[in-house]
Amino acid sequence: MSESIAEGLLRREDGRLSCWWHGADPVYAAYHDTEWGRPVTDDRTLFEKLCLEGFQSGLSWLTILRKRENFRAAFANFHVEQLARFGERDVVRLLADTGIVRHRGKIESTINNARRAIELIEREGSLAAFVWRYEPQPDSRPARFDLASLKPITTTAESTALSKDLKRRGWTFVGPTTIYAFMQAMGLVNDHIEGCHCREAVEAERAALQRPV
Repeated sequence: MSESIAEGLLRREDGRLSCWWHGADPVYAAYHDTEWGRPVTDDRTLFEKLCLEGFQSGLSWLTILRKRENFRAAFANFHVEQLARFGERDVVRLLADTGIVRHRGKIESTINNARRAIELIEREGSLAAFVWRYEPQPDSRPARFDLASLKPITTTAESTALSKDLKRRGWTFVGPTTIYAFMQAMGLVNDHIEGCHCREAVEAERAALQRPV
């Protein structure tokens, strides 16, 4: 008799059930297991993910993930103070870098956002304290975390509000869909499907997290 597995889950070669979206790709599976949904309060990591989500626009996350080390090398490891000093000569250099996504608008956006991040941190204390204010309240989340409930969600009231706040502060490539993907990845929500071997571990990490203030 064939095994019945809930929609949105897959059984991997190691026998564990997992969210469907990483397929059989080992790089993607490792990202799913060790990073996606794990709560992050480190400013550098949060800023990097905001930038890479912007680069993902119109592409797959796997494309960006495979180039992530190249992005880090090209963009001063996403240290905002260094990146904010990039100028036109750096833009030209980056447009010639085949290891990244060579899109002038996205490159210039990343440099701009580093400058805006410095301003935000000066006013708010940290990027982490700012973005975690937009963590959704539990009663706004789906009653069930299955594929039917989660797959249609590409934006939320919180991702829209955070997007608007960032845009008001001069950030670019931070639309509501991009921001919701960022929130999923950085653990502001736990969108691992029920039955995924990571869901309970991520939920425990979120429960134990000291929210930044």
